[in-house]
Amino acid sequence: MNRRLSGPGAWILYFITALLMVFILAPLAVVVAMSVSDSYFVSFPPQGFTLKWYGKILQDRDFLAALQLSGLLAFSTTMGSLLLGIPAAIALTRGRFPGQDLLKGLVLSPLIFPALVTGLALMQLLSAMGSGDARINLLIGHIVVTSPYVIRAVVTSLLLVDYNLEDAARTLGANRLKTFWRITLPQIAPGVAAGALFAFMVSFDNYPVTMWLANSEYSPVPLVLMRQLVNVFDPSVPAMSTVIIILAVVGVLILERLVGLRRAAAM
Repeated sequence: MNRRLSGPGAWILYFITALLMVFILAPLAVVVAMSVSDSYFVSFPPQGFTLKWYGKILQDRDFLAALQLSGLLAFSTTMGSLLLGIPAAIALTRGRFPGQDLLKGLVLSPLIFPALVTGLALMQLLSAMGSGDARINLLIGHIVVTSPYVIRAVVTSLLLVDYNLEDAARTLGANRLKTFWRITLPQIAPGVAAGALFAFMVSFDNYPVTMWLANSEYSPVPLVLMRQLVNVFDPSVPAMSTVIIILAVVGVLILERLVGLRRAAAM
């Protein structure tokens, strides 16, 4: 049963929550404000108002190529994470085998270890294996760091599945694959959708792992942004960042529409 807070304690909690939201969102608001500044140098508060910097980045071949690469990489990573994460979640939830808890901790470990450490370890491993294709290395690295999000979301959904419906389908002659496709998958669809969105968003703007595995020929958006910060720090950089912020907000809205933020947070 949900209970609403009341009294002075509730107002204090709301006030602290509002302060935290301002603390979190203020830097994003500053970035958006700087992206519409009419000055040729980054400044805050912005001087004037213009959208010319967005026009500039839409004509920047390097940024557009990086945006396309990041989108394709994030999509491929999401598909790979789903193909690996859903079977892994089923095995961890319904399987009974020695070392199950150890294996669960292992597959979820990228959520715990610092991303920089994970990226460095992946670079050394792939280098030792002789893998010199940056695109393959990026895909493998991103799948490693995003699969745990899919596994965690799907595991949570599997715990809520009605096993009686699966037993009924099997009793009526459905095989395991058909039972999963017609009965189980629709029930865990919110978890799959949440895991997919998490995987896409984490892959799209991942910098720590990408930094170790990319090269000069294949540079996703986070690396292009960092390069621009070092070389030419004009309002086009905040404009690029604003585009990424908008994409992230759209992802959150889709997540809320499909699953609900409260359920997603529980995952």
